[in-house]
Amino acid sequence: MSAALEVTDELVGAVHRLLPQLSGGARLPSGTEVDEIVSSPATTLLVARDNALGPLEGQVADGGPAPGEDPAGPIVGMLTLVTFRIPTGVRAWLEDVVVDAAARGRGAGEALTRAAVDLARTRGARTVDLTSRPSREAANLMYQKVGFELRETMVYRFPLGPGSWLS
Repeated sequence: MSAALEVTDELVGAVHRLLPQLSGGARLPSGTEVDEIVSSPATTLLVARDNALGPLEGQVADGGPAPGEDPAGPIVGMLTLVTFRIPTGVRAWLEDVVVDAAARGRGAGEALTRAAVDLARTRGARTVDLTSRPSREAANLMYQKVGFELRETMVYRFPLGPGSWLS
């Protein structure tokens, strides 16, 4: 697991490939928007690579990396760690955790999650929060395996789009 430190065509392509597997209605971010994520001090985009899957899109037929691709293999998963300070301390959230369907069940999601928790700890966060839809059964089991506890809470959302009283 590693933090994306620069925006490349490979990274933007991976985000565009992975994000629809997480949310069919998500708008794909532009390269500039991916750069905002990577360069923000509040967000860390972690990526998982895997060269053990054999050739995937962007790899040459012998399974080696394509020109400009990391020799550790293609990006097969991502996670965004958000850390921020509020009056009660440093908080951390995991967002947009997704592993490519072809790589699921092989530990990439768990490795990303553990790396993010370790990074949040080094940044002084007291807790790490996340939300996950009930339909993501495998992901929810993995979060519990790693040590996340289901909280009794009510999550609210205020839509800011057309039709809201603020529009």
